[in-house]
Order: sequence, then structure tokens, then C-alpha cells
Amino acid sequence: MNKHQKTGLSRRSVLAAGTVSLFAIGTGAKAQAAKLRFGHPHPESDSWQKAALEFANRVKTATNGAVEVQVFPNGALGSDPAMINAVRGGQLDICLTGNPFFTGLAPKLNVLDLPFLFKDRKQVAAVLDGPIGDGLRKELEASNLKALATWEVGWRNITNNKRAIEKADDMKGLKIRTTPNPAHVRAFQLLGAVPTPMAFTELFSALENGTVDGQENPVTLILNAKFFEVQKNLSLTQHAFTTAPLVINKPKFDAMPEAQRAAIVKAAQECAVLQRKMNEDSESSSLDALKKNGMKVVEKPDRDSFAKVVTVEVRKEFVDKFGSEYLDQIVKIGA
Repeated sequence: MNKHQKTGLSRRSVLAAGTVSLFAIGTGAKAQAAKLRFGHPHPESDSWQKAALEFANRVKTATNGAVEVQVFPNGALGSDPAMINAVRGGQLDICLTGNPFFTGLAPKLNVLDLPFLFKDRKQVAAVLDGPIGDGLRKELEASNLKALATWEVGWRNITNNKRAIEKADDMKGLKIRTTPNPAHVRAFQLLGAVPTPMAFTELFSALENGTVDGQENPVTLILNAKFFEVQKNLSLTQHAFTTAPLVINKPKFDAMPEAQRAAIVKAAQECAVLQRKMNEDSESSSLDALKKNGMKVVEKPDRDSFAKVVTVEVRKEFVDKFGSEYLDQIVKIGA
């Protein structure tokens, strides 16, 4: 945990506390509220935290206080993979992290991370909030995860400490932190970069220490995570759009009363729309803030040069493994 992830909480001690039972069993006495712990890796200033708190508030209100959600930001409950595993095992109730960290469990979700797949946010919303999103979320159920809704990380842009990135050739030789997603890794390999997958919770230190030259994330998160302190150059490549499943332990969710399940899903879906809007509304101001903090920005890189290198090959590899059904549907929506 770096200096920008101050939580005052010990990951081990919080996890060791165990998960409170979903139901208080009593005879005559008033039942205690079920407390669900919700972990995510982003800073408190990020839209994930703001929307998570609103989600908690809506769940409490809708269940008349019968269900309380406790939110732990900044990776207080562990790294992205650790939290996912904890939810699968029932040691943690809910977690939110980027779609790429789930693709090892449900490889078809990798379709959402294909480079240059989405044209705009309208297409993103139609995919995530419709039948395609429903089908992809169900892919996680075999892993003891119930995806309540899909939030977002956003449009990915490249930062680094070596040089300005204006075209695809400028990527050659750069050691770039990526997610563990096969589509992300393959795309950077094709660009001649050296992709280095790691958890988000490890990223600031890796940039600070020079373990990697750069990374790729939305401008909102680059600002909120204070990457401008350890990165000089930003290029608005928007080479991919990253979504974020909000998942709960499926056996615990299935054991809850129907009314509580409905309230949780409704709040999750409403806050998905809210969180995406938060990111969209703050993109411009976030970019301005990054400039004021000294980042040199290439606002109009040659995106076509990137797309020509990665799009066809990465899509072909996905289709060869998992078929074209989901990809064809997403492309049709964006046509």
C-alpha cells in the first residue's frame, strides 16, 4: 500500500473479522441488520467510492435498515484478485473491480476488453444494460459470483515517463502496466511494448520505482490516483473501454429474502448508471487538472495507427477461442 492508499485499516485484520451472517435469528427480539462488506481498489475521491456509498444508502433505505453495506476503498481488503477470491469463498460479501480481472474465471467477458470495440458511451450502455450484459454477467455464476450490475472504469489512455505517444510506433520498447486480460496484453505486444500485468493496488509504487515506464487508465482515475506525481506524459488514445462488474457471493445472495435481493439488484443497476455519468461529467475537468499538475498531453494522437495494428488480430484470436456471437452483437449495436 503506497502513501496514497491511507485507510488506517489492516487488510488482514479486516478479512480476519469474517463475514457477518446475512440473517439474525431471534425469537421475539428485534433482528439485527445484515452487514455486507463491499471492497474496491480505487481511491476515496473516485466515482467508485461515491457511487458505492450511494449504493449502500439506497440498499439501507429500500430494506428499511435490514441490510447495511459497509464500503472499504483503496484496496483495504486486498488486491483485485484477492478480493474476487474472497467473495468467491464467502470471506467478503461484495467487490467491484475491472472486467479484466474476471476473465480468467469467465473468458467470454474478454469480449468487452477488445481494443477499439466501443464507439461511444451510448453503445456501451446499450451493451451493458441489455441482453448482452445479462448474458455476460451470467458467465460468472459458475464461480460462485452473482454480478449485480456492470459499472465502469472508462476509456483507457496511455501515460509514461519516456516520451510523448503520438502514433503506434512510439509504443515500441515501453514497459507498460496492463491488466491481466489477454486482449490487453496481446494488444501491447503487437504494438511492440512490454506489457506487465499487475494489480491496481501495486501500480503507484511500480510507477514511482520505475518498475514500469507507464500505464493506461481513464483520465478520471489517473487524477484520483495521483499518477501525475509519477508520470510525465499522457496520450488520449482511448484504445479500449473498461467495464467493472459489481459482484456478490452467490450462495449468500441466493439465501436472502426475495425482497432484499430485489432491492440490492435495483440499487446496483441504478448506481451503475449514476457512476458512469459521474465519470463522463468529470472527464473534461480531470484532464484540465492533470495539465495544471504538469502532465504533457497529446490530445489527438493517431488513433488509426493503433487500431490498424491491434484490432483485426486481437479480435481474430478471441473469435477463434470463443466464437463471434457476442462480438457480432456488440458491433451491430455500434453500427
